[in-house]
Amino acid sequence: MARAAATRAFALLASVVRLVASLIAAVIVLHAVFWFFEANPDNALVSFAAEVRETFGWFTVDLFRPEDAKLGETINAALAALVYVVVGNLLSKLIVRLAPGPKARV
Repeated sequence: MARAAATRAFALLASVVRLVASLIAAVIVLHAVFWFFEANPDNALVSFAAEVRETFGWFTVDLFRPEDAKLGETINAALAALVYVVVGNLLSKLIVRLAPGPKARV
Protein backbone atom coordinates (compact mmCIF):
# COMPACT_ATOMS: atom_id res chain seq x y z
CA MET A 1 0.00 0.00 0.00
CA ALA A 2 2.76 2.43 0.96
CA ARG A 3 4.66 1.50 -2.19
CA ALA A 4 1.69 2.41 -4.37
CA ALA A 5 1.38 5.79 -2.62
CA ALA A 6 5.09 6.45 -3.12
CA THR A 7 4.82 5.49 -6.78
CA ARG A 8 1.90 7.89 -7.22
CA ALA A 9 3.87 10.64 -5.45
CA PHE A 10 6.83 10.11 -7.79
CA ALA A 11 4.51 10.17 -10.81
CA LEU A 12 2.93 13.39 -9.57
CA LEU A 13 6.35 14.96 -9.01
CA ALA A 14 7.42 13.93 -12.52
CA SER A 15 4.29 15.51 -13.97
CA VAL A 16 4.88 18.74 -12.05
CA VAL A 17 8.50 18.93 -13.27
CA ARG A 18 7.39 18.38 -16.87
CA LEU A 19 4.59 20.96 -16.54
CA VAL A 20 6.81 23.67 -15.02
CA ALA A 21 9.53 23.14 -17.63
CA SER A 22 6.93 23.27 -20.41
CA LEU A 23 5.37 26.47 -19.05
CA ILE A 24 8.77 28.16 -18.84
CA ALA A 25 9.52 27.04 -22.39
CA ALA A 26 6.17 28.35 -23.62
CA VAL A 27 6.75 31.80 -22.11
CA ILE A 28 10.27 31.92 -23.59
CA VAL A 29 8.85 31.05 -27.02
CA LEU A 30 6.25 33.77 -26.51
CA HIS A 31 9.10 36.19 -25.81
CA ALA A 32 10.81 35.08 -29.03
CA VAL A 33 7.64 35.78 -31.00
CA PHE A 34 7.20 39.17 -29.31
CA TRP A 35 10.82 40.05 -30.04
CA PHE A 36 10.66 38.91 -33.67
CA PHE A 37 7.53 40.91 -34.39
CA GLU A 38 8.76 43.91 -32.36
CA ALA A 39 5.97 43.98 -29.78
CA ASN A 40 5.62 47.00 -27.52
CA PRO A 41 8.12 46.47 -24.66
CA ASP A 42 5.99 48.62 -22.34
CA ASN A 43 3.15 46.10 -22.50
CA ALA A 44 2.82 44.05 -19.28
CA LEU A 45 2.69 40.68 -21.05
CA VAL A 46 5.69 41.50 -23.23
CA SER A 47 7.74 42.68 -20.25
CA PHE A 48 6.73 39.60 -18.23
CA ALA A 49 7.87 37.32 -21.06
CA ALA A 50 11.16 39.25 -21.29
CA GLU A 51 11.72 38.86 -17.54
CA VAL A 52 11.12 35.11 -17.75
CA ARG A 53 13.56 34.93 -20.66
CA GLU A 54 16.19 36.82 -18.67
CA THR A 55 15.64 34.76 -15.53
CA PHE A 56 15.40 31.27 -17.01
CA GLY A 57 16.99 31.57 -20.45
CA TRP A 58 20.14 33.49 -19.52
CA PHE A 59 22.38 30.67 -20.74
CA THR A 60 21.61 31.33 -24.42
CA VAL A 61 21.85 35.14 -24.40
CA ASP A 62 24.22 36.16 -27.22
CA LEU A 63 24.95 32.53 -28.05
CA PHE A 64 24.47 33.16 -31.76
CA ARG A 65 25.10 36.63 -33.20
CA PRO A 66 23.93 36.89 -36.80
CA GLU A 67 23.92 40.29 -38.46
CA ASP A 68 20.20 40.59 -37.83
CA ALA A 69 19.90 41.06 -34.05
CA LYS A 70 16.18 40.30 -34.18
CA LEU A 71 16.85 36.91 -35.73
CA GLY A 72 19.67 36.21 -33.29
CA GLU A 73 17.54 36.82 -30.21
CA THR A 74 14.70 34.76 -31.68
CA ILE A 75 17.02 31.80 -32.33
CA ASN A 76 18.67 32.09 -28.91
CA ALA A 77 15.34 32.26 -27.09
CA ALA A 78 13.94 29.33 -29.07
CA LEU A 79 17.03 27.32 -28.20
CA ALA A 80 16.55 28.07 -24.49
CA ALA A 81 12.93 26.90 -24.75
CA LEU A 82 14.04 23.69 -26.46
CA VAL A 83 16.55 23.03 -23.68
CA TYR A 84 13.81 23.43 -21.08
CA VAL A 85 11.51 21.00 -22.86
CA VAL A 86 14.22 18.38 -23.32
CA VAL A 87 15.68 18.67 -19.82
CA GLY A 88 12.21 18.75 -18.24
CA ASN A 89 11.23 15.56 -20.04
CA LEU A 90 14.51 13.84 -19.15
CA LEU A 91 14.17 14.79 -15.48
CA SER A 92 10.57 13.63 -15.50
CA LYS A 93 11.56 10.23 -16.90
CA LEU A 94 14.37 9.94 -14.36
CA ILE A 95 11.97 10.65 -11.50
CA VAL A 96 9.57 7.97 -12.76
CA ARG A 97 12.44 5.47 -13.00
CA LEU A 98 13.44 6.21 -9.41
CA ALA A 99 9.93 5.42 -8.19
CA PRO A 100 9.74 2.29 -6.07
CA GLY A 101 8.46 -0.67 -8.03
CA PRO A 102 6.56 -3.76 -6.91
CA LYS A 103 8.36 -6.21 -4.63
CA ALA A 104 10.23 -8.98 -6.39
CA ARG A 105 8.93 -12.45 -5.54
CA VAL A 106 11.51 -14.97 -4.50
